[in-house]
Amino acid sequence: MSARAASAAAALCARRRPRLRRIITRVSGDERQEFVLRIVQPSLVGMIDGTVSTLAPIFAAAISSSSHTALVVGIATALGAGVSMGFSEALSDTGEETGRGSAVVRGAITGVATTLGGVFHSLPFVIRDVHTALIVAGIVVAVELFAIAWVRYRFLKVSLRNSLVMVTFGGSIVVLIGVLVGSS
Repeated sequence: MSARAASAAAALCARRRPRLRRIITRVSGDERQEFVLRIVQPSLVGMIDGTVSTLAPIFAAAISSSSHTALVVGIATALGAGVSMGFSEALSDTGEETGRGSAVVRGAITGVATTLGGVFHSLPFVIRDVHTALIVAGIVVAVELFAIAWVRYRFLKVSLRNSLVMVTFGGSIVVLIGVLVGSS
């Protein structure tokens, strides 16, 4: 293959990569390990915390009160958890010793991922009927937990089956806590 053909092929491959991936690669560097440490890991920590830690208050509010209360509690919990996790990540490691990159960038990534993880399963509570909202929220949580397991499989090379078992187990414990507290 000529140099010109190789250059054209490389340009075609570069155009096929999603724009977001190219931007992230520029910010974090081209190394896969850097990408995992600086982008994937903070995102994953945020998604796990946002998804799992907000389940108990949302489900407790839904069971003991109403859909509207669960929505308000869910949004407030997601936003509060996002701020808390963002600051925690930013303040826990400057990135200089570990090579994990800018503390501010990691904190922002973790905070946004945490907020999104909590907001998605709060939104079904716009449905007035709390029983229907609980079912829809349960489906959303299942999708979120699968997404977390897939990211762990894709980037951390963890078995998809083992990851699904672990994230589902953790999520189930927290939902059970919410149901027990909400029923009391």
